[in-house]
Amino acid sequence: MKQMKQALIKTSFLLLMVLLAACSKEEVKKAAPVADCVFPDDPSTSAPGWICDQPVEGIAVSAVGTAEKSKAGYSFMKNMAATDARVQLAQAMKVHVENMVKLYAETTGAADSETVDKVNTSVTKQITDESLVGSKIYKTRTSPKGNLYVLVGMDPAAVKTETVNALKTSMGNDRALWQQFKAQKGQDELAAAIAAQKSNQ
Repeated sequence: MKQMKQALIKTSFLLLMVLLAACSKEEVKKAAPVADCVFPDDPSTSAPGWICDQPVEGIAVSAVGTAEKSKAGYSFMKNMAATDARVQLAQAMKVHVENMVKLYAETTGAADSETVDKVNTSVTKQITDESLVGSKIYKTRTSPKGNLYVLVGMDPAAVKTETVNALKTSMGNDRALWQQFKAQKGQDELAAAIAAQKSNQ
């Protein structure tokens, strides 16, 4: 009987030790640092923050493009990644301008929500990936797997210029709609006023 108790105590002690060891290994796993940003094609490798769409100082609107490793070479990959980024940048610019138009309408009481929506649609039709002449490649990085990532963006001055151009083109294409929206302002004055609005994007 005594031997059984001793065997039971030893077994319980061994089980307790195994559990404690397992818990310590789990704590070590939890304590391992996790990268804020990783390469999409290689999640085990940390990457610069801009690859995960973190803001970069001095760039008002930006987008990240990527190109898979190619035998065609680095220049080809860079062009492909930049084209990919510019398509996304055009979409980001559309959202940016929409927010400025809405903010302008809210702060000035310029028009009802239906007119604002129509104006937004009209303006964003004027922004395309081809029209982003003020955009440029700011950063590039090759992942360990060989894919190339590029950051394409526009500084605040370029964003304002592109916004004004899109607004003016849109005003020229749909004068009646803009007449409803702008009240007494001239086209240049209105475009400048909207482009001066601060956007959350």
